[in-house]
Amino acid sequence: MSTTSRASSSRPPASIFSLDTESDLIPPSVVVDMSSAARNLSDVPEEEGAPNRDSIPPLPSSPYSTASAPGSTLNVNVNNVIKSVRRPPSIRTLGRSSNDHLPSASGSASSSVKRAASVSSATTMPSGSRTPRSTTAAPNLPPAPVQKYRGNPRLPHDKEAEPAPSTIMYWSRAPVWGTIPMRTMRAHTVTLVDTTAWLFGGCDDKDSSKDIYCFDTETMQWTHPDTTGDLPPPCRAHTATLHDRKLIVYGGGLGSTYYDAVYVLDTTTRKWIRPNISPGSRPASRRAHSAVCYKGKIWMFGGGNGLTALNDVWTLEVSGGAGMPGGRPMRWEEMETTGKKPGARGYHTANLVGNIMVVIGGSDGKECFTDVWCLNLDTLVWSLVKQQQTSYRRLAHTSTQVGSYIFIMGGHNAVEYVADLLLYNLVSLQYEPRIIHGKPPSIRGYHASILADSRMFLFGGFNGQSAFDDVYILDLAAGAYLPQVTSFTMEAA
Repeated sequence: MSTTSRASSSRPPASIFSLDTESDLIPPSVVVDMSSAARNLSDVPEEEGAPNRDSIPPLPSSPYSTASAPGSTLNVNVNNVIKSVRRPPSIRTLGRSSNDHLPSASGSASSSVKRAASVSSATTMPSGSRTPRSTTAAPNLPPAPVQKYRGNPRLPHDKEAEPAPSTIMYWSRAPVWGTIPMRTMRAHTVTLVDTTAWLFGGCDDKDSSKDIYCFDTETMQWTHPDTTGDLPPPCRAHTATLHDRKLIVYGGGLGSTYYDAVYVLDTTTRKWIRPNISPGSRPASRRAHSAVCYKGKIWMFGGGNGLTALNDVWTLEVSGGAGMPGGRPMRWEEMETTGKKPGARGYHTANLVGNIMVVIGGSDGKECFTDVWCLNLDTLVWSLVKQQQTSYRRLAHTSTQVGSYIFIMGGHNAVEYVADLLLYNLVSLQYEPRIIHGKPPSIRGYHASILADSRMFLFGGFNGQSAFDDVYILDLAAGAYLPQVTSFTMEAA
């Protein structure tokens, strides 16, 4: 268990499950008469709520500022075209709050290319006469976004970092470089394909995104690949599940809109498609659900549809090239499970451990859960793991399987955002403490995490006031053998 102390956010975030984006969290300790109300997700802390800017102290100058700085770029005005002559790249501080936005288009210095466009206007003239050409100034358009590029990684030489034994897990900020994402990241997805982490969607303080960024977990380089095909709309709180080197993206939403569409990104060709899906029953639009891939099917659980939390289980047949052009269509099927079911919830996590889907935490809008549920995907039997004396409320956290453990990082506990790391033993079904050194990420939820090469990577997140664009690494050190542990028995009942 991390020794990092918790810190409270100054304002509870708003809810993604509800159309009311300014509703606040109702902690279980507050007495509210909700006995007659339907279980809904209108009060779950959410990344969508924008903070009150007046209550946030002024920030340092933006790393995205387009004004020239020494050692950065030099703007030269040639024929009304602003060109950028590159000098050695400047250092961009990761982890800045998402208040750092591009300045107004009216600024005197801009690194975007702007041309004085002309619009030809036709004037009726007598026959045979020449039509004079008249030009009018084009309307003021927002400048095209400028892509940030860092040529050299910023190595994490921290003089304040205390020495630590090489056998103990260690947090550090990743020395990223390359085509840095131009936005902060929250409620996004990060999916590992070989050594490349594919980041899709999420939102910052302005809007949701549909950009794709790739992060090389070996070189720490960001790239921004171009994609083609039928691109999905901007979304957040969706799922992106890997199957046959393809990302199966389902659900999510934008503002008050909830999606039920399926998109597939082929990571080899970088082409998006809308797969063919058989007619028939299909799940309701939702976001904040979970998904795992097992035996050629995407298994989806829970989430919220804007009115209520859900606890249904659906599968999407994706094996054998289903849904691809010229192939058979994909097919949705609602699964009838047995045993006592988990309560409706969203912002939980689901991990596939063998043939068992392990569901941890989440919230239904009234309560933040501490429970751990297991669904046997072969027998379709739910079982509740016996509660421990020490339990942890969590929602908007991440759960990353590392061998016979699940590393539960950050999230919200119905009172505040937290930054601690919990290790859940899948054999003993108990939480185990661990000493972790280094400088861990700050308090946050709605982040994403993956395991790559015996290291856990954490991307972005939100702390109730600000979203982040940073990347952190947890070096497993002597625990690096854990990912090699593949033979163990998990008995949920």
